[in-house]
Amino acid sequence: MDKLHECLITLHNLVAPNHYRMVLQSKEIATQSLPGQFVMLEVSPGYYPFLRRPMSIERIFSDGVSILYKVCGEGTKILSTLSTGEKINVQGPLGNSFPIPKEYSHYLIVAGGIGVAPFPALVEGILKVRGIAPEIILAGKDFHHLLCEKDFRQMGCKIHLVTEDGSAGHKGLATDILETLDLPDSTIVYTCGPLPMIKNVHKICEQKKWLCYASLEAEMACGEGVCLGCVIPAKMEIENEMMARVCREGPVFDTQVILWDKIGEK
Repeated sequence: MDKLHECLITLHNLVAPNHYRMVLQSKEIATQSLPGQFVMLEVSPGYYPFLRRPMSIERIFSDGVSILYKVCGEGTKILSTLSTGEKINVQGPLGNSFPIPKEYSHYLIVAGGIGVAPFPALVEGILKVRGIAPEIILAGKDFHHLLCEKDFRQMGCKIHLVTEDGSAGHKGLATDILETLDLPDSTIVYTCGPLPMIKNVHKICEQKKWLCYASLEAEMACGEGVCLGCVIPAKMEIENEMMARVCREGPVFDTQVILWDKIGEK
């Protein structure tokens, strides 16, 4: 299966301070993509920056996909200068996807900041498979960083807004809301965002006996699991080490598989 595609940029808009949405035209990527997968973008045809940039697939259309990203370095800064009508080389789709088991009665998403990026596609997937709109905890530093709120409301989702500065919704953290929710045992939680948030979501889900899947972010070189540049400590053995590759075994993981006590160790 060919993983390299020359894609036309059909839309590229600023959606929040330093945050952009890019729509890429490619029927091949669209037909192969599943919620939770990612693509690697060649932000420049030259040698700088040398590495592609991994981006979650935000939504899947009939003839393409969208990505939602934050400008946080030279690569994404260059990416933000590309215009509608230009072409970009895209590798993907890559990685695994969010499972949507049918035996669960309640689906909950916990998204922090740009960690919301893979979830519009997941909401559409849950609606398609189960006919149920998931509940969402949408968190950000301030109201500017509550991304995709309008999209989720149009899909029929119940949303809890959380901001660190109190400019919208509850003042505090996503986990503040998560701890207070009284949901059935047959609840499945999906999360993505800052690693400390994901770790705390995992702990709360463990206490409440909820199954939890996390989409993890990592710096990647190849996107295919060869370079071992995006490994995390995990309860699986690869190359004689207890680890998993975010690009290959992930980016979606059952949070019980991750060795959280070893995250951050050299």
